Amino acid sequence: MALLINDKCINCDMCDPECPNQAIYMGDKIYQIDPDKCTECVGHYDTPTCVSVCPIDCIKPDPNHKETLDQLAEKYLRLTEPNG
Repeated sequence: MALLINDKCINCDMCDPECPNQAIYMGDKIYQIDPDKCTECVGHYDTPTCVSVCPIDCIKPDPNHKETLDQLAEKYLRLTEPNG
């Protein structure tokens, strides 16, 4: 399941540099997560680094992008392929 940043975000800039897939970007008002790039850090870390550095706990599972661990691993492989 991809993650999302809810409207409690204070734009502290902690999450963006932590994302190994460059899935986090500044939206119109708050940071956003691209679900096509978010693997919840599968393939990189044991837990999502953005969640671990968020000071206000505003990064949650995205109910509109449910994925299994296997699907997240496949996405990671697709993202890391040279022409992926």
